[in-house]
Amino acid sequence: MTKEITSAAIDKFTNDLSNHAGINIASHAAQENGIFKASQNLQSKIDLTPTFSVEIDTGKPADQKQSGRCWMFSALNTMRHPLQKEYKIKDFELSQNYTNFWDKFEKSNFFFENVIASAKKPLGDRKVSFLFATPQQDGGQWDMLCGLVEKYGIVPKSVYPETANSNNSGALNDTLNTLLRKDGLELRDLVNAGKSEDEIEKRKNELLNDVFRILAISLGVPPKKFDFEYKDDDGNYHREAGITPREFFDKFVGMNLEDHVSIINSPTDDKPYHKVFSVEYLGNVVGGRQVRHLNVKISEMKDLIIKQLKAGEVVWFGSNVGKDSERQLGLLDTNIYKRDELFDVDFSMSKGDKLDSSESMMDHAMVITGVDLVDDKPTKWKIENSWGEKPGFKGYFVMSDSWFDDFVYQAVINKKFLPDDLRTAFDEGAKDPIQLLPWDPMGALAFK
Repeated sequence: MTKEITSAAIDKFTNDLSNHAGINIASHAAQENGIFKASQNLQSKIDLTPTFSVEIDTGKPADQKQSGRCWMFSALNTMRHPLQKEYKIKDFELSQNYTNFWDKFEKSNFFFENVIASAKKPLGDRKVSFLFATPQQDGGQWDMLCGLVEKYGIVPKSVYPETANSNNSGALNDTLNTLLRKDGLELRDLVNAGKSEDEIEKRKNELLNDVFRILAISLGVPPKKFDFEYKDDDGNYHREAGITPREFFDKFVGMNLEDHVSIINSPTDDKPYHKVFSVEYLGNVVGGRQVRHLNVKISEMKDLIIKQLKAGEVVWFGSNVGKDSERQLGLLDTNIYKRDELFDVDFSMSKGDKLDSSESMMDHAMVITGVDLVDDKPTKWKIENSWGEKPGFKGYFVMSDSWFDDFVYQAVINKKFLPDDLRTAFDEGAKDPIQLLPWDPMGALAFK
């Protein structure tokens, strides 16, 4: 039976205010400055000075502007860093717009195929509603980027630069999603009218032609071949003529993407450690690389990341950057805001409870480029962001180890750093991963 809030209860709550010491000071501070400013802890700034015992120089950070392509920028950053060093090209960037074009095109086909497969279910079915809620978007995960590169290769940013619609993606996303929803309803009707597979496929390709045209007008036509010209840091001229995007990736990047695997930390009852998981409806390239996550303990994740950093390799990772963070200062710390002291309220939750209750989930991908070890234990981490040079320390952030514990959910590790038991667990589990529901927090896309 439901119970209303009574006047007596409100009187009791009002009288209780006097039992909390310093409430007047807290009220003045919060009302004048806002909750976060009023509760900001200066000690975080002191503790998170940008000094690290293990550090990889990665140069100038990239800028995703007003788009949700952090996962894409961060993944391409891990690929460009070795290229910059080997070929002596300072601040070189790979084309984020090139992968953006193919991602949106492949996501459109991914949506159509899932709509066709689920056409017999009612529109009110939760999975169908999930599909139509966001047919495509900017967000993604590591394996999705790998699927694009494996199929389409990559090009330098100078060959396929950003446009107004890649830098600020709102209008393009709105345009595409309007079209995809309309087309998705048509494909459902064709299935339910008993049309043949050939007829449905023919119509789907006609609809994809419209998508391709919108992308070509908005982002440009991706090159099939191009000339790569550059001067290295020593002033020497180089030219590679008539190279394809796939040839460029193989020659200049040369990363074996199959050697890099996603590990997650999800301390929830439904996800046993050392098991491999995938997520229904999570992907972009139909027939391409499947999203697969190996769940590990947070201590195992840290050990693997440190091992990779010490070997000179940066680490792509996914986290909840909207929590306990100060963007302009570039600080990520669970102690940066003392809201519990400001309100005299206990806000503490376990990481598992945060995931299960939707309090937290992955929303941003960045790159770990350093760590400060004291007595062989991490105290803070150096982070390369993709928000340009203005925030933080010329675009770099500092993450406390406690923030890592609470808000880091995913990292990409080279298989060679996995101990034998984890490598076996991934290889065996990846053959038939445990399927999670589409709305599981481990299926959240990095989009900030």
